[in-house]
Parts: sequence; C-alpha cells; structure tokens
Amino acid sequence: MLLKSFYDPQKTYEENYEQGPFGEFSNQQKYIDSDLPKYTYHGYPVYLPFGIPAGPILNSNYVKAAFEKGFDIVVYKTVRTDSFSCHPYPNVLALHIDKLSQELMRQKIVADNNFQEPLSITNSFGVPSKSVKEWQEDVKKAIGYERKGQILVLSFMGTVRPNQSEDDFINDYVLAVRLAKETGAKVLEANLSCPNIGNEGLVCYNLDITKKICEAIRQEIGGTPLAIKIGYFDNDEDLLKIAKIAHDYVDEIVAINTLGATVVDSFGQQALPGPNRVKSGICGTAIKWAGLDMVKRLNKIKEENNYNFTISGVGGVMNKQDYLDYKNLGADVVFSATGAMWNPLFAQEIKDN
Repeated sequence: MLLKSFYDPQKTYEENYEQGPFGEFSNQQKYIDSDLPKYTYHGYPVYLPFGIPAGPILNSNYVKAAFEKGFDIVVYKTVRTDSFSCHPYPNVLALHIDKLSQELMRQKIVADNNFQEPLSITNSFGVPSKSVKEWQEDVKKAIGYERKGQILVLSFMGTVRPNQSEDDFINDYVLAVRLAKETGAKVLEANLSCPNIGNEGLVCYNLDITKKICEAIRQEIGGTPLAIKIGYFDNDEDLLKIAKIAHDYVDEIVAINTLGATVVDSFGQQALPGPNRVKSGICGTAIKWAGLDMVKRLNKIKEENNYNFTISGVGGVMNKQDYLDYKNLGADVVFSATGAMWNPLFAQEIKDN
C-alpha cells in the first residue's frame, strides 16, 4: 500500500523545499538500530547498505527525516557552483506502465496524477540548486544529523552554459567538487547523468569528457571517496570503457538514474509545460529491468577484469524483494528513490523482516 509521499507532487518544488518533508517523514519518530553496524561503505560503518539516491532529498530537513527512519546512506540532492531554478510545476506525474521497454521509449506515454501500484512516475526538475553559501551551510547541518552507522553523500555537477568550452565545463565540475568537499561530506558523487555541452546527451555517454572530468576531480580531492552516477548503457563496449575509467579514478558507480521518454497528457499534449520538457525521466517499477541489467553487466566486467569499484544499484526498488534482487546480482549498495518516497518506512521493513 502506498503511503503519503514525503515529497508532495501536488506542491511546487519551492513549497516542498520550504514546507517538507511530509507524511511519515514529518512525525520525527526515530527508528533505533540495535547492536553494531555489520556493513561498511567506503570504510565507514553502516547498518544496512541501503539508502536514498540524489533526487528527493532536497535539504537538511529531508536528510534528518531519512536518517531517523532508518535509511543509512542518504544522498543530498545535486548541487551546482551557482543557483539554478527548478523547472515549472508540475514536476512529478504518475505513469501506468509495468515496463519501459526500448520500444515503448520511442512512443508517447500518458501521465496523470493518479499515483497507484505498481508505481511508476516521471520527474522533471532540471537539477535546481540554491546558492553556494546556502547549500554549503545546509549540507554542514545535514552532516550533523548522521547517527552511528549512517553517512551522508553529497551529489554535485557541472553546469552547461552558453558558449562554453570543454575545458570550462570540466573546470566547473572541479569547482563544484572543491566547494562540495569544503562541507566535510565524507563521500562525494559526481552526477554524470545530466546534459552534456552541445546538447550531446548525458555526460556519461561522452566517454572522453567523462574520463577528463573523473581525472580532474580525482586530482582535486585526493583520496576522498568518489562516486559517479550514470545512465543506462545498451552498448557493452562503452560500458566496459566507463568501468575502466571508474577503476582508474573512481570508487563507486551508481546506476542508473532514469530512462527518458516522451510524456503526454490524456489529450496527447505535452504533459510538462515549458521548453525542453517533451521528454522527461521515468522512474519506479517500469525501469527496474534496466537497473538490474546494469548491475549484472557491471559485476561481470568487474570480475573478469579484476576492477576495483563499488556497484550501487538504482531503479525500480519498491520492496524488499527488489532490494534482494539487486543484491543477488552483485550490487554492493542499493538505493530507492520512488519506492522510498511513497514508503518512508521502507528501510525499516528490510531491517525488521
């Protein structure tokens, strides 16, 4: 049964930022783990290698609630080197598909406000960010909410700007990670599943730029644990290449973010208003197959080449069996965004059963 989402789709992003979280995340009831943490995450003890990825955790209030509800690895929503506005409302709509196949991704998918099981959604925020001063202060506050066996991860990205050179883009990632590291966050995550310069698709699909970004970030942060978040790769050769980049410069691959598709309303019109929103990211049950596929293939590459990086699986993790499916295919860590949003007690259910 779906509970009230801790992010309210009926409110704007700013309303959620200022007023949220909602539902179970707002009651301040704390889940207390017993005994000692049995797992580690980049050398840090955690009770369960399960958490919430970058996206729905908007600020320190959401971080505090997530930790209190037993999510042990919590990723603070992606920050930038300057303030950046959110896309217009609405930002989250419901979809009614069981699996977003490659064929269906080429078609139009109808969205509405009827959130029901099996739950799939589309989200379109545009990676909003507060000013550097504001998010740095808030991240430091969020780190203070860590309890024993818990850890905050800070996600960051470079920003595409007009007339930007490749070096400018890479340097913005470097500045972003420098500012992120200043907060004291123990693990940093580079969001490479965002648009690339020149409208060439996701950053991670440009392997040359990806390598340069990862190398530059590593030079900037030294031994601080670094994750990269990537999209779905259907090409085995390219996936092997990004795995090699990860082995050389990175500590963790987080896969996947979302799958893109054209989303319309019941009249066949663009469902999400504004430019560059004909296509949006699909999350939830419909993309579980893609997340599992990436974990399976990354694990195979890792074993065959003796590569050294953590594999974190994301996509369609809606219940305990989904969590176990990811673990059984080789995920070291599992994240849930959509599932956790509509079931804020998700981590407790895994721990208690």
